[in-house]
Amino acid sequence: MSGSGFMIKSFKYYGVSWFLSVKSMNYDYNELLKRARAQVPEIALKHERLEVPKLLVSTVGMRTTISNFKDIADIVDRDPQHILKFLTREMATAATYHESRAIFQGKFPRDTFERLLQRYLEEFVVCPVCKRPDTSIAKEKRLAFLVCNACGARSSIKQL
Repeated sequence: MSGSGFMIKSFKYYGVSWFLSVKSMNYDYNELLKRARAQVPEIALKHERLEVPKLLVSTVGMRTTISNFKDIADIVDRDPQHILKFLTREMATAATYHESRAIFQGKFPRDTFERLLQRYLEEFVVCPVCKRPDTSIAKEKRLAFLVCNACGARSSIKQL
Protein backbone atom coordinates (compact mmCIF):
# COMPACT_ATOMS: atom_id res chain seq x y z
CA MET A 1 0.00 0.00 0.00
CA SER A 2 2.80 2.37 0.81
CA GLY A 3 4.33 1.70 -2.62
CA SER A 4 1.27 3.06 -4.39
CA GLY A 5 1.23 6.14 -2.13
CA PHE A 6 4.83 6.85 -3.03
CA MET A 7 3.99 6.76 -6.74
CA ILE A 8 1.18 9.21 -6.25
CA LYS A 9 3.43 11.58 -4.31
CA SER A 10 6.14 11.42 -6.98
CA PHE A 11 3.55 12.00 -9.69
CA LYS A 12 2.22 15.01 -7.82
CA TYR A 13 5.73 16.33 -7.31
CA TYR A 14 6.48 15.87 -11.02
CA GLY A 15 3.24 17.59 -11.94
CA VAL A 16 3.93 20.58 -9.69
CA SER A 17 7.48 21.04 -10.95
CA TRP A 18 6.31 20.80 -14.57
CA PHE A 19 3.59 23.33 -13.88
CA LEU A 20 6.04 25.74 -12.25
CA SER A 21 8.49 25.45 -15.16
CA VAL A 22 5.72 26.09 -17.70
CA LYS A 23 4.40 28.99 -15.63
CA SER A 24 7.82 30.65 -15.63
CA MET A 25 8.00 30.57 -19.47
CA ASN A 26 6.64 33.67 -21.11
CA TYR A 27 6.01 33.20 -24.82
CA ASP A 28 4.21 35.54 -27.09
CA TYR A 29 1.69 33.98 -29.48
CA ASN A 30 3.29 35.60 -32.53
CA GLU A 31 6.73 34.29 -31.52
CA LEU A 32 5.38 30.76 -31.22
CA LEU A 33 3.63 31.08 -34.55
CA LYS A 34 6.82 32.22 -36.27
CA ARG A 35 8.74 29.31 -34.72
CA ALA A 36 6.12 26.81 -35.85
CA ARG A 37 5.99 28.17 -39.42
CA ALA A 38 9.77 28.08 -39.67
CA GLN A 39 9.68 24.34 -38.93
CA VAL A 40 7.04 23.52 -41.56
CA PRO A 41 8.50 22.36 -44.91
CA GLU A 42 8.15 24.86 -47.75
CA ILE A 43 6.25 22.45 -49.99
CA ALA A 44 3.51 22.02 -47.38
CA LEU A 45 2.85 25.76 -47.39
CA LYS A 46 2.15 25.90 -51.11
CA HIS A 47 -1.50 25.78 -52.04
CA GLU A 48 -1.37 25.22 -55.75
CA ARG A 49 -4.81 25.25 -57.19
CA LEU A 50 -5.90 24.71 -60.70
CA GLU A 51 -7.59 27.96 -61.66
CA VAL A 52 -9.62 27.46 -64.82
CA PRO A 53 -11.00 30.67 -66.33
CA LYS A 54 -14.72 31.11 -66.85
CA LEU A 55 -15.92 29.46 -70.04
CA LEU A 56 -16.94 31.92 -72.76
CA VAL A 57 -19.98 30.08 -74.12
CA SER A 58 -22.23 31.53 -76.82
CA THR A 59 -25.13 29.96 -78.67
CA VAL A 60 -26.03 30.90 -82.23
CA GLY A 61 -28.89 28.96 -83.75
CA MET A 62 -28.31 25.27 -83.09
CA ARG A 63 -24.57 25.64 -82.39
CA THR A 64 -22.82 26.32 -79.11
CA THR A 65 -19.31 27.79 -79.17
CA ILE A 66 -16.64 27.91 -76.46
CA SER A 67 -14.43 30.83 -77.48
CA ASN A 68 -11.59 30.30 -75.00
CA PHE A 69 -11.22 26.54 -75.50
CA LYS A 70 -7.52 26.71 -76.43
CA ASP A 71 -6.75 28.81 -73.33
CA ILE A 72 -8.39 26.22 -71.10
CA ALA A 73 -6.50 23.38 -72.79
CA ASP A 74 -3.22 25.27 -72.29
CA ILE A 75 -3.93 25.89 -68.60
CA VAL A 76 -4.67 22.21 -67.88
CA ASP A 77 -1.74 21.20 -70.14
CA ARG A 78 -3.78 18.83 -72.31
CA ASP A 79 -4.33 18.45 -76.03
CA PRO A 80 -7.51 20.33 -77.04
CA GLN A 81 -8.56 17.31 -79.13
CA HIS A 82 -8.45 15.10 -76.02
CA ILE A 83 -10.72 17.44 -74.07
CA LEU A 84 -13.01 17.81 -77.09
CA LYS A 85 -13.27 14.03 -77.47
CA PHE A 86 -14.26 13.70 -73.80
CA LEU A 87 -16.91 16.43 -74.06
CA THR A 88 -18.43 15.10 -77.29
CA ARG A 89 -18.75 11.59 -75.85
CA GLU A 90 -20.27 12.81 -72.62
CA MET A 91 -22.72 15.12 -74.40
CA ALA A 92 -23.46 12.67 -77.23
CA THR A 93 -23.05 15.29 -79.93
CA ALA A 94 -20.69 16.26 -82.73
CA ALA A 95 -18.10 19.00 -82.31
CA THR A 96 -15.18 20.57 -84.14
CA TYR A 97 -12.10 22.45 -82.99
CA HIS A 98 -11.26 25.45 -85.16
CA GLU A 99 -9.02 28.48 -84.48
CA SER A 100 -8.77 28.08 -80.70
CA ARG A 101 -12.50 27.54 -80.19
CA ALA A 102 -14.78 24.53 -79.98
CA ILE A 103 -18.08 24.41 -81.85
CA PHE A 104 -20.74 21.95 -80.66
CA GLN A 105 -23.87 20.89 -82.55
CA GLY A 106 -26.86 21.75 -80.36
CA LYS A 107 -27.84 24.20 -77.64
CA PHE A 108 -26.11 23.64 -74.32
CA PRO A 109 -25.99 25.84 -71.20
CA ARG A 110 -22.70 26.99 -69.66
CA ASP A 111 -23.23 24.96 -66.47
CA THR A 112 -23.27 21.73 -68.49
CA PHE A 113 -19.84 22.51 -69.89
CA GLU A 114 -18.52 23.58 -66.49
CA ARG A 115 -19.76 20.37 -64.83
CA LEU A 116 -18.25 18.18 -67.55
CA LEU A 117 -14.97 20.10 -67.52
CA GLN A 118 -14.79 19.58 -63.75
CA ARG A 119 -15.26 15.83 -64.30
CA TYR A 120 -12.53 15.88 -66.94
CA LEU A 121 -10.17 17.57 -64.50
CA GLU A 122 -10.92 14.99 -61.81
CA GLU A 123 -10.41 12.03 -64.15
CA PHE A 124 -7.59 13.18 -66.47
CA VAL A 125 -5.69 16.05 -64.82
CA VAL A 126 -5.61 15.96 -61.01
CA CYS A 127 -3.41 13.28 -59.40
CA PRO A 128 -5.55 10.91 -57.30
CA VAL A 129 -2.68 10.44 -54.80
CA CYS A 130 -1.45 13.98 -54.01
CA LYS A 131 -4.34 15.97 -55.56
CA ARG A 132 -2.04 18.21 -57.61
CA PRO A 133 -2.64 19.14 -61.26
CA ASP A 134 1.00 18.58 -62.30
CA THR A 135 0.35 15.49 -64.41
CA SER A 136 0.81 14.17 -67.91
CA ILE A 137 -0.79 11.34 -69.85
CA ALA A 138 1.54 8.52 -70.90
CA LYS A 139 0.47 5.75 -73.26
CA GLU A 140 2.07 2.32 -73.16
CA LYS A 141 0.81 -0.13 -75.74
CA ARG A 142 -2.97 -0.08 -75.30
CA LEU A 143 -2.99 1.41 -71.80
CA ALA A 144 -3.03 5.03 -70.68
CA PHE A 145 -1.56 6.27 -67.41
CA LEU A 146 -1.80 9.53 -65.52
CA VAL A 147 1.78 10.25 -64.41
CA CYS A 148 2.19 12.79 -61.61
CA ASN A 149 5.19 15.09 -61.92
CA ALA A 150 4.89 16.12 -58.24
CA CYS A 151 4.78 12.77 -56.41
CA GLY A 152 5.69 10.29 -59.17
CA ALA A 153 2.48 8.25 -58.91
CA ARG A 154 1.18 6.37 -61.95
CA SER A 155 -2.56 5.75 -62.15
CA SER A 156 -4.40 4.02 -64.94
CA ILE A 157 -7.04 6.04 -66.76
CA LYS A 158 -9.64 5.04 -69.28
CA GLN A 159 -8.98 5.41 -72.99
CA LEU A 160 -11.02 7.89 -74.99
